[in-house]
Amino acid sequence: MTFWPNQDHWSVQIPLHTPHQRLDVLTPTGLVQLADATSVVPAEEWERLEYLDWKSGGDTNFAPLASADGELDCRGFWDKGKTDKDALWTSNAAISPTLRQYVEDIGANFGRVRVIKLEPQDRESAIRNIHRDDNNRFNPEHEGWVVRTWLELTDNPDSYMILMDNGPDGLPDPATEVRMPLHRGSRFVVDTQRLWHVVVHNGTAPRYALITSCESGPALDGWIDARLPARV
Repeated sequence: MTFWPNQDHWSVQIPLHTPHQRLDVLTPTGLVQLADATSVVPAEEWERLEYLDWKSGGDTNFAPLASADGELDCRGFWDKGKTDKDALWTSNAAISPTLRQYVEDIGANFGRVRVIKLEPQDRESAIRNIHRDDNNRFNPEHEGWVVRTWLELTDNPDSYMILMDNGPDGLPDPATEVRMPLHRGSRFVVDTQRLWHVVVHNGTAPRYALITSCESGPALDGWIDARLPARV
């Protein structure tokens, strides 16, 4: 029998409906695809980083560029009594100035900033790791909802991120499945506390991407609006 999450999955307990400020652009589906990035990040900026063995969504390692206290730490900010905002740059940030500038140019309050290294995995293996994120623990209800942005660093046109909204039972609804492409420069913003997600990586080498937690608000909204694909 193919694996599918059930009511005992830890993601089911993560809150979905709160008073936090959210972005209108994410309301319909929980995600928005942006125009591809036009500049290529030098490979040495992610190859030379210090990676930690931290599993999330498969056989993964993460290189923290910003963390709760500036240390090389992949744990949730709640371990330090913080919500996923007001991050401090780590020693890795000095190795990747282009990525650091990319995050700073968003202009929003940011939390975890990490480069993910994901080993190849097929769809059946990936589904076993589908989950929602706990992005807003300790987040004051009058502040902005934390979402995540992705920037693909390597070119994996045959790979994709699976995204699913919740069904009435709180589990992923296959009828809502969307696949986000993972070619180099692909970028998108996802409410990962709302949407179940995981990556199918049909490759022979690791896939690398920059993941940034950002607070919803005017700064992030303006950044997104300026990078929406041109309408034809």
